[in-house]
Amino acid sequence: MESWASSPASREVMRGNRGRDTRPELALRSAVHALGLRYRVSVRPIKSIRRTADIVFTKLKIAVFLDGCFWHGCPAHYRPASGSNADFWREKIETNVQRDADTNRLLAEAGWEVVRIWEHEDPASAAAKIREIVVTRRSQRQ
Repeated sequence: MESWASSPASREVMRGNRGRDTRPELALRSAVHALGLRYRVSVRPIKSIRRTADIVFTKLKIAVFLDGCFWHGCPAHYRPASGSNADFWREKIETNVQRDADTNRLLAEAGWEVVRIWEHEDPASAAAKIREIVVTRRSQRQ
């Protein structure tokens, strides 16, 4: 079977990209845990929708996504690919951005609070932001 990759080297790079437990994810989870918050990892907030959040507070309906700057088109750091596969990568990133917006919409319609964190954000600051949302959501439930 022919590989979708443009070269064996690019195929190996793509295969090496992890779907979870990346260094930024581990740093964020550690910072959130250090604040005393407990959560679920890599969970679909809505079981019938194939979208997995990185950190989920199920009872409070808070879904946290840690987005990679390249993969999700960070306005500050994303640089379009150049070369033989430039069109493929432009389409791929555009599709990811559209799917992120659709995910936000679907979860919001179902009563979920969606938190988007960029991989370049400081984990401690991002964790503090998450804690603030958790505290606010808890107070609204009471």
